Amino acid sequence: MPTPFHDLPDYMALPRVSELRLTPDGSRLIAVVAGLSPDRKSYANALWEIDPAGERPARRLTRSAEGEAAPEPLPDGSVLFLSKRADPTADKSAEPAEPRPALWQLPADGGEPRRVATRPGGIAGLAVARETGTVAFTAAALPGAEGADEDEKRRQARTEAGVSAILHEAYPIRYWDHDLGPAQLRLYAAAAPGEDGLGVAEDLTPDPGRALDEQSFQLTPDGRTVVTGWSRPLPGGDQIGEIVAIDAEGGQPRVLASGDDADYEEPVASPDGRHVVCVRSRRTTYDEPSDHTLWLTDLETGEGRDLLPGFDLWPGHPTWSPDSRTLYFIADAKGRRPIFRVGLDGGEPRRLTADHGAYQELNPSPDGTTLYALRGAVDSPAVPVALDLSATEPEPRPLPAPGTPVELPGRLTEVTTTGPDGVELRGWLVLPEEAGSERPAPLLLWIHGGPLGSWNDWSWRWNPWLMVARGYAVLLPDPALSTGYGLDFIRRGHGNWGEATHADLMAITDAAIARDDIDETRTAAMGGSFGGYMANWVAGHTDRFRCIVTHASLWALPQFAATTDMAVHWEREFGDSNRAPERYDLNSPHRHLGRIRTPMLVIHGDKDYRVPIGEGLRLWWDLTKNEVDAKFLYFPDENHWVLTPGNATVWYETVFAFLAQYVLGEDWARPELL
Repeated sequence: MPTPFHDLPDYMALPRVSELRLTPDGSRLIAVVAGLSPDRKSYANALWEIDPAGERPARRLTRSAEGEAAPEPLPDGSVLFLSKRADPTADKSAEPAEPRPALWQLPADGGEPRRVATRPGGIAGLAVARETGTVAFTAAALPGAEGADEDEKRRQARTEAGVSAILHEAYPIRYWDHDLGPAQLRLYAAAAPGEDGLGVAEDLTPDPGRALDEQSFQLTPDGRTVVTGWSRPLPGGDQIGEIVAIDAEGGQPRVLASGDDADYEEPVASPDGRHVVCVRSRRTTYDEPSDHTLWLTDLETGEGRDLLPGFDLWPGHPTWSPDSRTLYFIADAKGRRPIFRVGLDGGEPRRLTADHGAYQELNPSPDGTTLYALRGAVDSPAVPVALDLSATEPEPRPLPAPGTPVELPGRLTEVTTTGPDGVELRGWLVLPEEAGSERPAPLLLWIHGGPLGSWNDWSWRWNPWLMVARGYAVLLPDPALSTGYGLDFIRRGHGNWGEATHADLMAITDAAIARDDIDETRTAAMGGSFGGYMANWVAGHTDRFRCIVTHASLWALPQFAATTDMAVHWEREFGDSNRAPERYDLNSPHRHLGRIRTPMLVIHGDKDYRVPIGEGLRLWWDLTKNEVDAKFLYFPDENHWVLTPGNATVWYETVFAFLAQYVLGEDWARPELL
């Protein structure tokens, strides 16, 4: 029976739920839902109302071509959000030529939203004080600009002079898919919107440098203090993450959490305003991988302590209970991402959810009886759910939302085996419905990225069900370096990415092909990012697969380590490639070029700054020079992921055709638009 996964245009048009926020009175959930634009060339976000009781259907609240995101409810029930949408009441001659994100307010009882604040560089992030409605936001401003008017004049002068150059005097200089500078993110605070819009915004960080890049922030419920992540520069181009508190009426940042061997991030203030909890990440070193915990800090004194000593999983996204006595958090755990809770009294953390779901966006109800969240899984996109906190193991109750549930073309099971060192390994196996001993399915080994990650959630971009709809079984293993199995499991591959991970991948592939519903003679391998790195490593160490797809992959590690946007991160684990090249030589796939005989499809985007295009170009040239049967799918304007609907479609079409040629024995069918 056909499903949306059998037809790429139908799949691309499926609604996609992401953010979730509960209003202060607990009466409404506000979700962000991405939908395909009318011209099918992009996705646009909209705000939807979700009924916490699950009785009413979801209701769309906003509609614009530019889309809306980052909803934050105010105490009066209205909702702030960010959007590039045009303001119909504004003087068109005074509007910027290129739309920039502005702050908008949606009335509590519906109706048209109004724009309440703008900045010359656009507004990047948003937070609201739950009790007072005080607003904090980040916006990019040119160095030295005092106020929005001067910032706009400086921007206009650069534009009129035709200047796009950036003079860098510190590292880093770019991030993910965009350049950093010359503007710098600043943090502002203002009173809740009134009849004339947002109150006067106080510039809390007039000269921040790059301290606020990629940082999250929150206001205390009374609106008096902003707590934020803060990057402090270190010698040699490095930086370290701290948590600071800043008076919302102005003042110098006050350090709450800092250390020489750990980064602190994701600060969240308690409802009673007494504490801040954050994630503490011990820094990776040459000898030891990172380790994460929750760090509790007294907001007044700055005294802190580890809230999860001895907890062997990595916590994330901490959320307070309304009475400030309990924290909820999520952590990868054996191919799942359950919710845990821990009290401030120092007791042991307790796992709440027992299913195979991957949870995020936690929202406790004001009375503390219900926890709302988004629940995804390998076999389910994100769905808003309600969890009864009075139950020992609460069952997720789905709430009506756009595009859910989704009909799948197959079934999900698990594969387990033992690695060469005796460690238990596991992974998900996604199977076509018709797969069985009479009709064994060809197998696709799909290696996850990271490397510190896990196949535990739905992915719109790397979706195995599209492969299943075309008759493939897909193996999604968690090899060495995967999260959710304790620190020793990560240590197995620390500094030894290629050899240790390859051994695990081969062991679990052996276990999968031993099943009678898998055709061991027709197999392929693929991966993206670290998964692409491992696809390259596999190509140089075995010819068991009929073909290999490698996306945004690391190829020559000494070259990659110096050109990625996060060079200092790699040096912590691998060392200085100029002074101590041993680990680079040991782990670099390009050292094994001469052994590659398997046909390869190389895919890369030019706007990928995490794994720069030079990796793809060099890999393609090396394969061509060595007469390996290969193709190169190149995207001039895409980043690490390849996100636009049209390009994502031809990505899948090319992968389907490549796999069909070598795994199924069909003739090569070049995608029509290529």
